[in-house]
Amino acid sequence: MNQKGVYVVNVIKRYLVGNWKMNQTQEEIRAFFATFKNLVSGITTTNHETWIAPQFVHIPLVHSLFFPNGQVGAQNCSHKEKGAFTGDVSAKALKDIDAHFVIIGHSERRAIFKEDPLLLREKIQVALANKLKIIFCIGETLKERENGDALRIVGEQLNISLNGVASSSEIETEILLAYEPVWAIGTGRTATPEQAQEMHAYIRKLLQEQLKLNSALLPILYGGSVTPENIDALLQQPDINGALVGGASLKANDFAKLFASAAAVQQPHSGGKRINN
Repeated sequence: MNQKGVYVVNVIKRYLVGNWKMNQTQEEIRAFFATFKNLVSGITTTNHETWIAPQFVHIPLVHSLFFPNGQVGAQNCSHKEKGAFTGDVSAKALKDIDAHFVIIGHSERRAIFKEDPLLLREKIQVALANKLKIIFCIGETLKERENGDALRIVGEQLNISLNGVASSSEIETEILLAYEPVWAIGTGRTATPEQAQEMHAYIRKLLQEQLKLNSALLPILYGGSVTPENIDALLQQPDINGALVGGASLKANDFAKLFASAAAVQQPHSGGKRINN
């Protein structure tokens, strides 16, 4: 029986996701897996998944070299099902080569390719229609944080791209969020565990109150210069359910250390909620 103010724990898996961006050759990929798999061969996991997003053309190769239960996905997809969009890759084509997921809304896509929240909404819809899981990235720039706008910016990104895009149950089961403070990506700067936890808790509250989702079920990852040195402190935070990793995921030794941390860290709770009777 729940008493007033009791915190009910909901266990969410931890996720370690490597975003290889526009890196790696076939030779480098083979060398990576030869080293990585050897380093983690003795580590057992019970509540932890490891995903990798290589360049499109390397998805089949990574599939052939990764763990049987390792998930391979894409870094982007088109906002259209098919058509005259030279250079784009459709969600249907990704599914056809056994991609499991797609990253949508990464800050580099927003900043360099000017992808706005409405375009990202279309991408989410087409990815869901093709049965791809989604890692949807959100986050603020340094200027926005310094101006005190971080919470507002992240809230708008979520509301515009997710509100009504699919049924609540579909969002809760098919989408993972990744909070990536833009000022911490590739800069060596990292949000402190406390800063990251503050934003993750806000995101979970917003999902519950404004989007009417069961936020306790939705994994929220942290992305932004994640390294073997800071991952343990980040994963100890109650509302951080994993990491979206860039540079460190390209190095087999570093990714093996991240893998070991994700397998070992025990969170005090994950996505819990306070019940008031």
